[in-house]
Amino acid sequence: MAKKQINPTDLLLQNIVKGMQEKKALSISVLNLEKINASVADFFVICHGSNQRQVEAISESVEIEVHKALKEWPWHTEGQSNSEWILLDYINVVVHVFMEEKREFYALEELWGDAEITQFE
Repeated sequence: MAKKQINPTDLLLQNIVKGMQEKKALSISVLNLEKINASVADFFVICHGSNQRQVEAISESVEIEVHKALKEWPWHTEGQSNSEWILLDYINVVVHVFMEEKREFYALEELWGDAEITQFE
C-alpha cells in the first residue's frame, strides 16, 4: 500500500507554524485565501512577537524550519531592518511576523475577513 503524499503547500504551512511555535509566537493564524478573488497569495500565516528581538527570532526560525524540511528559502523578504513587520514571501504562502501594535494597526485578519482562518496558540 502506497504511503499517502502530503500536499507541498500543507507541508510548507506546517513548517512555517512549527518555526513560529519554536520561538513562542503569539496568536498564530493561517488565512486560507484560495477562494478569494484577487488575493495576492493562497495563504497568509500571521503571528506577532512581544519585542523586536522575538520578531526577528520568529522569522529566522521560520526560514530555518522551512529550509530544513523543504530546502526552500523565501523568494522575497522585507522588514528585517526595523523588525516591526517582517514579511517572508514563499510565493503561494506569505508569512507576516508583526510587533503586536503593528498587527493591530494593519489588521490583516479583518482586511481579509472572507478568508477561512485557522488559529494556533
